[in-house]
Amino acid sequence: MVTLNTTLSPDMDFETWLAHIPVHWRGQQQGLVRRAYELASASAVPREGEDDGVRWGLAVADILVELRLDHEAAAAALLYPLVRAGRLDPARVAERCSPSVARLVEGVRTLDQIGELHQQSRHAGQQLESLRKMLLAMAQDMRVVLIKLAIRLHEMRELKGRPEEEQRRIARETLDIFAPLANRLGIGRIKWELEDLALRHLEPETYKQLARALDERRADRERYIAKVMEALRAELAKAGIQAEVSGRVKHIYSIWRKMQRKKLAFEQIFDVRAVRIMVPSVADCYAALGVVHGLWNHIRKEFDDYIANPKPNGYQSLHTAVVGPEGKILEVQIRTFDMHQSAELGVAAHWRYKEGVASPGGSFEQQIAWLRQVLEQRDDDDDTGDFLDRFKAEAFSDRVYVVTPKGQIVELAQGATPLDFAYHIHTEVGHRCRGAKVNGRIVPLNHELKNGDQVDILTGKHPSPSRDWLNPHLGYIKSSRARAKVRQWFKQQDLEKNIAAGRAALEREFQRLDIHPKQLELQPLAEKFNFSRADELFAAIGHGDLTTSQVVTKLQEQILPPSRPSEVMPIAKRSGRAEDLAGGIRIRGVGNLLTQMATCCKPVPPDPIVGFVTRGRGVTIHRQDCLNLIHLTGRHPERMIEVDWGIETRAAYQVDIVVEAYDRPGLIRDISSILANDKVNVLAMNTLTDPRDGIARMGMTLEITDLGQLSRILDKIGQLPNVLGARRRS
Repeated sequence: MVTLNTTLSPDMDFETWLAHIPVHWRGQQQGLVRRAYELASASAVPREGEDDGVRWGLAVADILVELRLDHEAAAAALLYPLVRAGRLDPARVAERCSPSVARLVEGVRTLDQIGELHQQSRHAGQQLESLRKMLLAMAQDMRVVLIKLAIRLHEMRELKGRPEEEQRRIARETLDIFAPLANRLGIGRIKWELEDLALRHLEPETYKQLARALDERRADRERYIAKVMEALRAELAKAGIQAEVSGRVKHIYSIWRKMQRKKLAFEQIFDVRAVRIMVPSVADCYAALGVVHGLWNHIRKEFDDYIANPKPNGYQSLHTAVVGPEGKILEVQIRTFDMHQSAELGVAAHWRYKEGVASPGGSFEQQIAWLRQVLEQRDDDDDTGDFLDRFKAEAFSDRVYVVTPKGQIVELAQGATPLDFAYHIHTEVGHRCRGAKVNGRIVPLNHELKNGDQVDILTGKHPSPSRDWLNPHLGYIKSSRARAKVRQWFKQQDLEKNIAAGRAALEREFQRLDIHPKQLELQPLAEKFNFSRADELFAAIGHGDLTTSQVVTKLQEQILPPSRPSEVMPIAKRSGRAEDLAGGIRIRGVGNLLTQMATCCKPVPPDPIVGFVTRGRGVTIHRQDCLNLIHLTGRHPERMIEVDWGIETRAAYQVDIVVEAYDRPGLIRDISSILANDKVNVLAMNTLTDPRDGIARMGMTLEITDLGQLSRILDKIGQLPNVLGARRRS
């Protein structure tokens, strides 16, 4: 696991620690830290078996000096545990040390509310105000958040003795809030260790397996890396490049994330073998890259130039992967010494507090500007959820930079669309958006913007957002802020209109999916979304708080029984009743029987279903409204059997859909692309075009996993050019 170096040993006293720290403070600065330690020691009340807070604060201060933070931050870290415990008055801190140290301590206390925010307190108004206070503290003095990150790192290191539930809560909070925040501020050292420690407590078995796998290969890997470094040093020296070459430690969390993201086994993760080259200048970086690529064949898709295109947090480096000695894949990072310091320490590397040094660089200013931008947007959201979503997700995502027609640069989340751009410029521009030009060419509103695009928004006279903009399947909006703006607009419309619009939208969705509302109870469905009446559910759909696909997903959850791991095998007969879970169908009244889906009606969850006992083929599952089943019921009522959807419904279900569209070249290709991207298997397709009106009618039999997937597919097909409609066939 990657960890920060530490100066503090278990038995080291304060004066010894102060003499060995890796920063150089003048006598007056050391005096401030010494006064803080003395004040903390005088205020501590030792309790048997407990830390009195002094050693705890010293451990946090040690992390801060490793980040090269100043003396005031270290003093605040020493005093914070005593102030938090109520043993020391902040006024006493200001009097004995300095007002600025007292302000730092108070700022860190403000950040203590992060834990409450993460648990989604019921008091939404208080929660929102607390988050804003937290951001304000961060934006006013960056040292506050650096101290808080150091505190969280120390807490994670000491987490082992706490109850398991508390360990998991703190680890999840760390992974959701603190590690992304460290990443946004460019502090790689803290980010890596926080992620590894969080994974250790959230996925202990996975962590142990990966740690064991790394240890088993450590000797071979170290020999291999030593051989690579020797070859690199020799070639760089021949080229006249002064360089420092070292092996790079890969932290466990990043290996796990890559395995999850790319669905790879540990043996397939090639950048476990990695080296880093550090050189004096940017020119030397590219010269060293030429040496590496001349020595070994590089893998084209595995090259990233973060020097020419730095990451949003200011990170700069060259990343390449090559086929190294013995045919093994090797990752190489190349950067200057300054870039390395910035990558390790982030904003802390730029910190020069009252030292008379020039102001921090551009990346530091961008990071501060981000915090202030979030504060400026605080009036846009009227509920905590949107604000928290933007803080935890959008704020830490990669960015894309586009240009207005006047040449102004606008920063957006990666994947942003022209609609996101329009709402970023002004709410009214977003509401009146009718189209967009990118680089002078008309594009759809769900077009994904790229770096350097020039965007021009085409507006109408009156605001008229579309409810389709809120449909996540259609990809019109990436930004939580823009989505909140659209929802707010619909909320301001007439309530009765929203109820009528929501009811109509849900009925259209039911009709399209061939679900019969008369067979459903909408009141329990409304309660699933914490509404007391169905009309409130309709209103939420009407003004955009809910989408019809969300409702359909909840409907499926309502009908399907909860999954219980203990019921993976058929349950034995009990009082004349048994269940067969094979094929995702639960049969009441009989033992284990073969089941098959009727080809006439092709039921899928959550369709109401009935079983028909056949001769020699087990039970055939029909929809309750199937015409063939109604005919069979009249002839053989004794062979009807009660069934419902079982616990395991991951199997593929056949469903027929109908698409009507004006015929055009490429129509089938576009539909096939949508199905392929959603990994939907097409079992049959039939297309007939009427020459009189030019309308193509396409019938398809698909394999789907649930109604949510079907709804998503029909949404996307319905948005294709020339398509008149897409629905499930009765």
